[in-house]
Formats: sequence, structure tokens, C-alpha cells
Amino acid sequence: MKMDVKSLEHPTLKVPYEILNKKFRSSQKVIDREVNHVSTALTDLEKLYTQDTSDRSAVLQQLDKIKEQLESLRDKGKEGIDDVLETSRVCKRRADHLKDGCREDLPPVMQKQWKKCRLERILVEHFLRSGFFETAVQLSNASGLEDMTNIDVFMAAKEVEESLAAGDISKCLAWCHDNKSKLRKMKSTLEFNVRVQEFIEFIKSGKRMEAVKYARKFLSSEDESQLDQVQQIMGLLAFPVDTPIQPYKDLLDKSRWQSLIHQFRSDNYKLHQLSSQSVLSVSLQAGLSSLKTPHCYKQLNISGLPGYVMDTKCGTEDRNIECPVCHPPLNTLAMALPFSHCSQSRLVCYMSGNPLNENNIPMMLPNGHVYGEQALLKMAGENEGQIVCPRTKMIYPFLDLEKVYVM
Repeated sequence: MKMDVKSLEHPTLKVPYEILNKKFRSSQKVIDREVNHVSTALTDLEKLYTQDTSDRSAVLQQLDKIKEQLESLRDKGKEGIDDVLETSRVCKRRADHLKDGCREDLPPVMQKQWKKCRLERILVEHFLRSGFFETAVQLSNASGLEDMTNIDVFMAAKEVEESLAAGDISKCLAWCHDNKSKLRKMKSTLEFNVRVQEFIEFIKSGKRMEAVKYARKFLSSEDESQLDQVQQIMGLLAFPVDTPIQPYKDLLDKSRWQSLIHQFRSDNYKLHQLSSQSVLSVSLQAGLSSLKTPHCYKQLNISGLPGYVMDTKCGTEDRNIECPVCHPPLNTLAMALPFSHCSQSRLVCYMSGNPLNENNIPMMLPNGHVYGEQALLKMAGENEGQIVCPRTKMIYPFLDLEKVYVM
């Protein structure tokens, strides 16, 4: 369990820590700004006192101004501290939760509750990544997981993505401004690409002079890596909006908005130390990969179609009913995953899914199909000593079966 937590739960602590770091720096800037205002006001008050002919009303007015600034400093400082303390409390609760999962002496009942809580957390995150926001919020509220999930991060991202889908860049630019220092460290090109898209929208609207002014203001970058792209988009000024010439045709395509959404989502994940895939997806892939064998894809080699499509041609007789990978939806999901490493072959009864061994001897029907003794005895007891082959539907008496010895 400890290794499981270490390998999969990194974002659980990292996300609130990044938020805490951001809020702390933001609060510090606000307090520094307010302190600077108070210091300036005190300097002005000192100048009034040192004048030969000090104006009593001016001094009182300055004192009132200082009082207001001190009250503002107190209120904003309290607001910032409360915000930081709230995020710190979230970090502590998540750390305690993961610490409980790593305890080896955790009672079975508490261990079961911890696993249930973890599963619900994983489901909430997967729902958020899949766009099922209402379902995620309802599950989080019903399970009391408000502090254990990153709903606020995804809901804020949802607003930005929706605005980009509607052709509005204002919220995305505001997000870029709020996270300017982090994006610069990441060498993100999101803000530049958003500005480029706004320039293209001016071109589409026929406002070419406004486009030139906009480019001079926002696209005059000293970054040499962006120079070629700027030169390319400036070429749009010489072409109509319905031009078939590449690359200008692609620059004018509406699909660029979707590309911006994907880039924003990727940068948002990197900013908050979130992986590109949900924990549920990673866990599912790991489990399927550990169970996947060539037998799960034993089928006719036609068109390279997935197994569940070929079932109509080759039947399901080669599939293990107890194998998750053989299940049609999971069979498709596991196609791109590597096969598990099996140093020893395992024989499994097709009827029951139980392993064939000394306690469940393999028995062969006259038609050559082999099944486990336990499943055959159960079938014989229900059918007056008769065995119906699940694959061929042929009927044989139990006494005609022969034991199979595997060397």
C-alpha cells in the first residue's frame, strides 16, 4: 500500500501545496503594497508637521487617510491569512489521509473505509477530467470529500475552456496574467498563441488596420523562436479569408480554438503538478496490463479488428469468462497495452474460470474439449449424469469423460 500511495498520490498533496504557495505570494504582495501606502502617508504627515505654518485641517485629513489605510491593511491582511490557513488545513488533512493509508497497523475496518474514501476521490477526479462536473460535485458532497478533491481547480479551468470555445480570450488572458511567473518558468507559449488567435479574428472580421495595431502592441516579441510565426501570420494581411493557400488556410480554420483549449488544459495540468491521465485510468491500465495475455486476443486475423468485433466470426469459445481483459469493453481498452510477463502457463476451466490442478482435474469430452472436473460434476448432477458441451452443445454421459494429464 505504501508504494501504491507513493507512485499514484503525488498530485493529492502537490496540488494544494501549489495553491498554498500561490496564495501566500499573492497575500504577501497585497500586504507589501498596503504597507507601502501607509509608509508614504506617514512620510507626508511628517512633512506637514515639519512645516513652519502647519495646517491643522490638513493634518487631521492626513490622519484620517492613514487610519483608513491601516484599516485596509488590517482587513486585507486578515483575509490573506485566513485564506492561507484554510489551504494549509486542506494540505494537513490530505497528508493525514495518505499517512493513514501507509500505516501497517491500521485495523481492517478502518482500512476498508480508507480504500472506499480513496476510490471515491479517484472517481471524482476522473469525472472532472471527463467533463462530468455535476456528477463529480454531487459525489464529493455526498461523501464529504470537499477538501480531498481538486474541484475548484477544474471548475476554474472549465470557465476558461468554455470561454475559449465561445471565441472569447478574456478569461484565458486573465488566467495567464494570474500565473505569469509560473508560465514563464514553464516556457509556455499559451499567451502568445491566444494573442495570435485574436489577431486572426481581426483579419476574419475585415479589421486589418486594427489587426496591425494589435500586432504592434502584443506580438512585437524579442523571442527569436516566435519571430517566424509572427512573420507567417502577418502574411494573412495579403490574403482573403477564404484563401485555399497553405498555411494561411489552416491559420484561418476554426479548429485553432480547439487547439488552444488543449494547450490550456495541458498547461493547467503542468501548473498544478497534475498528470495527463487520471489515477483511475493509470490504475486500470496497470491492472489490465498485468492480466493481458495473447489468449485474450486469440481470434481470426482479419482486418485487425478488436476482439469483440470478431466474436461474430470466431465465437467466444476461446475467451475466459472470468478474465477482465476478455470482456468486450476492457478488451478494446487493453489493445494498446503490453502483454503481461508470464513465466508459467496456467490452465483455466472455460466453464467456471477456476484453475485446473490436482483439486480440479482436467477432463476431456469425446469431442476433444477439456473442462474442469468440478464444473462437470456440477453439470452432471443437474442433468442426470449427462454433460452438455458449452461449445458444441453435444451431449455425453459423464462416464465417457477421460482424465487429462499435463506434463
